[in-house]
Amino acid sequence: MIAWFTVVQIAVACAAGLLCTVLGLAGRRPSDLSVGTQALVLLLLIVQVVIAIIAPLAGNPPTGDLLEFWVYLVSAVLIPPAAVAWALIERGRWSTVVMGVAAFAIAIMIWRMNVIWTVQVA
Repeated sequence: MIAWFTVVQIAVACAAGLLCTVLGLAGRRPSDLSVGTQALVLLLLIVQVVIAIIAPLAGNPPTGDLLEFWVYLVSAVLIPPAAVAWALIERGRWSTVVMGVAAFAIAIMIWRMNVIWTVQVA
């Protein structure tokens, strides 16, 4: 993993989580803004998938369990589409909050992926 990209991903996911949670608690239903934040988080996760494929070939192998890392990454990629699908099916204020919670969960998962990649010794 690339350190600066990890920080960017975490910052964007936290900002998306905060925005969606505040919008939802303020009574706003899902909109282009809230769904767009999830799209941005998903785009960054897809870039992370590409980085995770290329990094070991470029001399940046993980120090932790590779299977655990990929399970986290694949799970994180599945969360934004699931949250958006929920929001589009159940168009209430709480579905916007669910998208916020999903973004916060992704931020935590990205941090854990970084720990698996850089800190642990296999």
